[in-house]
Amino acid sequence: MIIVCQDCGSRLQVDEAKVPSRPFSVRCPKCNSSINSANSSADAAHSALALGESPATGHHRFERPPLPAPQFDLGSNAKENKTSVNATDKLAELLSGLLSQQATTVANSSSMRPSWNPRKALVCIAEDNREKLARGLAENGFQVFVAEDTSQAVERMRENQLDVVVLDQRFDPVEQGSVFVTREVTMLRPMQRRRLFFVLISPTLRTMDAHAAFLNNVNATLNLSDVDELPELLEHRVREYNDLYKDFNVALGVPAL
Repeated sequence: MIIVCQDCGSRLQVDEAKVPSRPFSVRCPKCNSSINSANSSADAAHSALALGESPATGHHRFERPPLPAPQFDLGSNAKENKTSVNATDKLAELLSGLLSQQATTVANSSSMRPSWNPRKALVCIAEDNREKLARGLAENGFQVFVAEDTSQAVERMRENQLDVVVLDQRFDPVEQGSVFVTREVTMLRPMQRRRLFFVLISPTLRTMDAHAAFLNNVNATLNLSDVDELPELLEHRVREYNDLYKDFNVALGVPAL
């Protein structure tokens, strides 16, 4: 939950688990004034960030229950990709998850990922490069989910344990898509975060810039002009990532990404 100071405009983040049900006051660390949670400004009260809600669950525009990002099908066109995952796909996902849990020990004994358990990748990028990137990942063995908006992205992240998330800074700017997808990643527990490879696409960042990746709290950066090279670069970087956490994964008894 984020509260805005009425005097200096500072935003204070409050742990929602510790927020009482009744109105409360906190001291602003910047101007030392008292902030009453019941007197937040009208703009803040209607802001998804101020409420700590997500477009997937709290935005008035979504009258129907939001659907998770659908799986990309190499044999379909862009229009067909807009449909949700059908019952057969959902059953396959459930079976894959069960097999993955039961075969953890076997998979852990090998550095190769089993073919029946492909990496799951969520693509959250602007429409101009969306299908091209999804197709490139699918052709390289990924199970790809393509989000058209923030709602689909957040719901898919909450429904599936993903291996890779690819986020474009320009994704769904109206609903602050980049902000909410990043928030879903940062809210993961440390163990879950280590099991996710987070890629940020930007027209201003350099490709595979380790310093920029550290500053943006992601695992890798990609310049927008290098989108076509992502599948190959991703395979290389994920292999290095697995090498980095090899002993850690063995100690916990979990397979590599």
